[in-house]
Amino acid sequence: MSFPSALPTATASGSEFAELSRIIRQRGLLRRRHGSYALTFALNAALMAVGWTVFGLLGSSWWQMFTALFLAVVFAQLAFIGHDAGHKQIFQGKRANDIVGYLHGALIGMSYQWWVNKHNHHHANPNHEDDDPDLEIPLIAFTKRQATDKRGVLRWMAKYQAFLFFPLLLLEGLDLHASSVRAIVTREVKAGRLETALLAMHIVGYLTAVFWVLSPLQAVVFIAVHQGAWGVYMGCSFAPNHKGMPVISPDEKLDFLRKQVLTSRNVRGGWLTDFALGGLNYQIEHHLFPSMPRANLRHAQAHVRAFCGERGIPYSQTSAFGSYGQVLRYLHRVGAPLRAADAPA
Repeated sequence: MSFPSALPTATASGSEFAELSRIIRQRGLLRRRHGSYALTFALNAALMAVGWTVFGLLGSSWWQMFTALFLAVVFAQLAFIGHDAGHKQIFQGKRANDIVGYLHGALIGMSYQWWVNKHNHHHANPNHEDDDPDLEIPLIAFTKRQATDKRGVLRWMAKYQAFLFFPLLLLEGLDLHASSVRAIVTREVKAGRLETALLAMHIVGYLTAVFWVLSPLQAVVFIAVHQGAWGVYMGCSFAPNHKGMPVISPDEKLDFLRKQVLTSRNVRGGWLTDFALGGLNYQIEHHLFPSMPRANLRHAQAHVRAFCGERGIPYSQTSAFGSYGQVLRYLHRVGAPLRAADAPA
């Protein structure tokens, strides 16, 4: 999918983004929100404490599957904080943000540095066909070229990927753990010893608690429910942001402002949506100003949307369910050539 020819071209791209940046800075929207994050830390700590306390009190019971679902939500909220720390949204300095990031990575069993490296690469190349790591998922085809390159089982999956998308998200949590371990083993992260220790502490602590309290069968089912639900939650939080938006081909050149706005999608909603999606529902504003504190994104939205409107730059925003519909329709469209080619004559 490439950009419609009707989209405006940038004649003064540098000055345009500089002008928008001045507006944002003048309104103080890049200032840190320590109070807001302190409340978020306290809420997450309380939710974590409640979840594991209930887990301990319930003991060996199949009711623990509801605890698993609750803890999946808690893990996602902790992951959102790790995301914010990686973008230096919480504190001004890198060190303080990294401490928070490493801690939250340990709590959910992820390599913080691996994720930061990958995510920063995505921010620099959103929806770029060759350079965005978020488009390099073997089980999904995001472009027709990716679809036609699939073979065997992967080709069959690409044909029906719209139907398989949400079931595949059940594996997202396990994939995050596996990718973290792989990054540490292959020395993709600088703080290898620290990351190894933190990840080992998480794995040992998590498995010990689960198998100590539950019966072996209950423990296995608990892990499947918890990790599966967490994966679906994470996928449903990140997928609406770019999937189904224009993909930049290698020969297309866009200025920073348009590259970030045209490839991103916002999700409408109130405070509940802000909480559920960790501020990722303001994806356009976040991509334009990655270090902007989460609490300021909703205030920046009106300025960014008006700025884009004045310059004829399309600004995409829809409901949560509308975004999922767009994602599924796009994936189904990408797989259409494969279905047509393999259809019986």
